[in-house]
Order: sequence, then structure tokens, then C-alpha cells
Amino acid sequence: MVQTPLIDVTDLRKYFPIRKGLLRRTVGNVHAVDGVTFSINAGETLGLVGESGCGKSTVGRVVLRLIEPTSGDIKVTGRSIVNLGRDEMRPLRRQMQIVFQDPFSSLNPRMRAGDIVGEPLKVHGVGDPKDREARVAALFARVGLRAAQMRSFPHQFSGGQRQRVSIARALALDPGFIVADEPVSALDVSIQAQVINLLMDLQRDMNLSYLFISHNLAVVEHISHRVAVMYLGRIVEYADKKTLFASPQHPYTEALLAAVPLPDPSLKRTKHRVDGDVPSPIRPPPGCHFHPRCRYAEARCKVEAPVLKQIAPGHEVACHLR
Repeated sequence: MVQTPLIDVTDLRKYFPIRKGLLRRTVGNVHAVDGVTFSINAGETLGLVGESGCGKSTVGRVVLRLIEPTSGDIKVTGRSIVNLGRDEMRPLRRQMQIVFQDPFSSLNPRMRAGDIVGEPLKVHGVGDPKDREARVAALFARVGLRAAQMRSFPHQFSGGQRQRVSIARALALDPGFIVADEPVSALDVSIQAQVINLLMDLQRDMNLSYLFISHNLAVVEHISHRVAVMYLGRIVEYADKKTLFASPQHPYTEALLAAVPLPDPSLKRTKHRVDGDVPSPIRPPPGCHFHPRCRYAEARCKVEAPVLKQIAPGHEVACHLR
């Protein structure tokens, strides 16, 4: 029996219009997400990696419909959600949550931590005030915080503790799917490990699915089951983490892995140099978006966009040379 993915995204696009002049006429578009397709099964983590500005965070927000897609389809347990109205989306909001990159800016500084975590319960009418307080205390304990800290304000927590509050808030409604948008990039390295281990423990205990967005390949390798590599709004490689890190097939993936520092200075790694800067998403290059920086580029790469095709079971690459 074929398993229905919890999240199934097909040809997702998001263009932001550029408006100028007194009449605010549209003169162009920012191609933030340009035809992305992936799926996430129950209890699975998909790592989404790429350079800053490639569209990773936009993908996460569009999947949750915090931003409306330009085109494409998003299915949750087989049901399309792109055309659902506000009232129809409300029950699904409980199943899908997000943990933002900066816990300080994502928490209301005027609210106590217990009220922040309990707010989703109040909005969705879950329990009475006494029940909600008990549930918030249990959530604090689950993420490694003391119940007494429910009375504290965000500025009274450390960065790691604030992110634990954000995780507790995301867990309040027992979701099945969480978008983790670079949840550890603003934390110290020692704290990063604690938060990552917490997310993995929660996944094991609650059968959570994650879309884990990051530019840190070491973290992605540790937490993910499968990895999708993005470049300028498109996924260029998609595979399980063992295959991708052992045998990258796209030149951009090779360059990303080659840039990861090795802990042993005696080890040497072949450099896969990438020249030039990332092109503008307002005017992306024709054909393969990566061809201006690719040392393997051919004439075909400059005019024809490669499609994401399977080169081995579970391993897909968008490259004319593969």
C-alpha cells in the first residue's frame, strides 16, 4: 500500500510584484519560488538548504499559507488547501505550525511566556483557563523549562530558552507538521545542539514531521531524513541525506559541500569553486539558473531549463549533465 504524504507540494510558485510610479503599476516580479515540488511523510524531516535569498523561508510560509501562492498545489493528507477559505483553513491551522528563526522578534515582549504559549489554546477555544494553565505548564516541562518561568517576560530568558518557548507555543495544539525556519542559526553552537536534540526527541515521541530550513549543512545532516537543495527559487537536487552527502550530483550541491570546513586540518578537500554572485531573482538567467556560475555549463544549459529527474531510486537532480 502506497503511503499518502502528509505534505505534498507540486510546482509551487510565488512571485512578488514590483510596483512603481504614482499608479503603482507592476513593472516586474521577484521570482522567489519558481516551480518547487516535494513531499514529506509522517514522522519525517525534510531539510531544505541553500544560500541566503534562494527562497527557502518563502517556501515554508507559502506551504502554511501565511503567504498566498502564485500557482501550484499544496496538499495536506491528500487534501488540496490552496483554494480553501479562512473558515475552512482554521481547523488545518491546528495541524501546521512554525518556529521562526529569531525567537526574540517572534515573541510579544509585552506578554508573559505562559500567556504566549497558551494563546493558541485560547484562540481555538481549547479548555477552560484552569485546563489551559495546566497544559501550558506541561508544555514548559516538555521543552525543558520550569513552570515558574511561565510568569517571566521574553527579555528575561536567554536565546536558547526563548526558542524553547517558541517550540512550546508551536506544540500547544498538537500539530502533525512544523516548519522550522532556521531555528538554531541565532543561537550559540552549544545551545544549537540542545535545541536540535529537543526537536528530534519531540519528533520521536509525537511522530512530528518537519520542514527544516537551514543553510548549515552539518545541522541538516544531523536532523534530516531527506534533503532538498534550492538555488534561486528552484530545487536542484533531492535525495536521502546519506546519498546526497556521499554522492552529490549537481554542481551547486558539490560546491556547498566543499565549502563546509573540515574539523581535521590535515585532511584536504577538493575545492569546487563557484565564481560570481547569485543572480537577481528579479531577472533570473534563462535556462538553468546556475549556468552563469557553473564550470560544467554547456550551450544547452543557457537556453533550456533542466527538469528535476530521477537518476536513481529516491535521488532526483535538475541538471542536463546527469
